[in-house]
Amino acid sequence: MNIERLYDFFLQYPSIQTDSRKIKAGDLFFALKGPNFNGNAFAKQSLDAGAAYAIVDEPSPIKDDRIIQTNDVLQTLQQLAKHHRLQFKIPFIAITGSNGKTTTKELVHVVLNTGFKTYTTQGNLNNHIGIPLTILQVKNDAEMAVIEMGANHRGEIASYCQYTLPTHGIITNCGKAHLEGFGGIEGVKKGKGELYDFLREKGGSAFAMWDYSYLREMSKGISKIIKYGTADADVTGTVIQAEPFLKVAMTKGVSFSEVNTQLVGDYNLPNVLVAIAVGVHFGVTDEKIKKAIEEYVPSNSRSQLVNWNSNHIILDAYNANPSSMKLAIENFAHLHADNKFLLLGGMAELGNESLTEHQSIIDLIQQFQWKEVALVGGDFQKINHPFRKFSNSLEAAKWLKELNLKDAYLLVKGSRSMQMEKVLEQA
Repeated sequence: MNIERLYDFFLQYPSIQTDSRKIKAGDLFFALKGPNFNGNAFAKQSLDAGAAYAIVDEPSPIKDDRIIQTNDVLQTLQQLAKHHRLQFKIPFIAITGSNGKTTTKELVHVVLNTGFKTYTTQGNLNNHIGIPLTILQVKNDAEMAVIEMGANHRGEIASYCQYTLPTHGIITNCGKAHLEGFGGIEGVKKGKGELYDFLREKGGSAFAMWDYSYLREMSKGISKIIKYGTADADVTGTVIQAEPFLKVAMTKGVSFSEVNTQLVGDYNLPNVLVAIAVGVHFGVTDEKIKKAIEEYVPSNSRSQLVNWNSNHIILDAYNANPSSMKLAIENFAHLHADNKFLLLGGMAELGNESLTEHQSIIDLIQQFQWKEVALVGGDFQKINHPFRKFSNSLEAAKWLKELNLKDAYLLVKGSRSMQMEKVLEQA
């Protein structure tokens, strides 16, 4: 079956599901495969549960006109997403980077949504499956789309661009994330830079943090560059204060003089500035930009300030890499408070650099004074250090519960695999 015919089915049944356990009446079931699952085995179950059609790539043991066989279900999903994308003549803004992607995506979305009907990535649907699903959720009333792109090896961003077809792009930064897959920091730059490569080839526009010399270099040749930063850019601002929340002084590009965010950490400055730059570029009023950013409250374990049993928690447990871990620790160290506790989980996907990078974090921690430090899981377990050591977050939770803390300040951060949020949930 060709994509045009499948797209007709999609227009009739525009809800896509890849998990047979979540099928609703009228869904299109795409039978994806992975190392530990094979959706083809659940085609009949999905139809029995109410799916309108099941798209498979293996011969079905049952005869049913509602089963559509293709050569590759994942490729078909991506091709369908591209066909859907081609129906729109609106800005598609792609966001990638080592740190700050999701916060930037959320801020850009809330700013644009004040003036335009804007669709964006939900949750962590930022990979080879999530991105096509996100595109297919864009409805006919869309005026803007904001697509987050995650990647852990070279070639991924380039592949996403083939069906996202971004008109605008943001690389938040290039840091020490997924070093194992990218093969080092230069590999990170080349991998993330695939977004710039696409924009350069297709005549697109980039929003670039002009403080970062490597982004200046990487963005050369792009037809339109909108610059943001602390100086020498179209939109500029600086940190007034960062505790408990980030407060930004605006020095160029907008009429308002400051923005009072509900974000923790001065490392969120570039995320705020790019959201403002995007809003200005697309003609959102200054008043709406300021209001949108000031009213945004993170709720996804990213730079959240949480009150917990009379204690103050900076919860940044969705992910971690050496760059983001360093920024979070330094920000927390400079917080004017006593009784500070660090609970840090191991960092994943660092390959041969893992032990070295974990040791660097331990060296950084030792430069500051803390009430207690607990290091959880990962390669923190393989290094001799003077701090408390736990195998997993549940062990750390038990220890934390026994402390019965009052009026303490805690930074909780770690890679997703460490599930550091459970330290609070179980304590």
